[in-house]
Amino acid sequence: MTSVLDASAVLAVVFQEPGRERVDRAIDEGAFILSVNLAEVVTRMASGGMSEARIRAILSTIRATVVPFDEELAYRAGLLRSATRSAGLSLGDRACLALAERLGVPALTTDRIWGALQLGIQIEVIR
Repeated sequence: MTSVLDASAVLAVVFQEPGRERVDRAIDEGAFILSVNLAEVVTRMASGGMSEARIRAILSTIRATVVPFDEELAYRAGLLRSATRSAGLSLGDRACLALAERLGVPALTTDRIWGALQLGIQIEVIR
């Protein structure tokens, strides 16, 4: 089954962290990542001092389909704010969940607080 990758899931692969094996399987199954979440990944890597060339080289090996953040996803992510406020989810987190909801597939994350959410959206905490 395919999945939507949160930035934290991709970073688990990039930095060889626990849970990366599950993300690798998801990528092999045809995973998706929202453009907003890809921007979060790039931001984290650049903040750690990686050059653009290095970031692009690493991320080119992670073959997930990048989905544009469109108007409907923007509305859904915004509307998820009230249901996720107590868990402190960011715009990127909510955008990822909105895409998982749209596609009817699980969102993969390392963020344990997502596991407690009752949104009717499939969530898989990978560690």
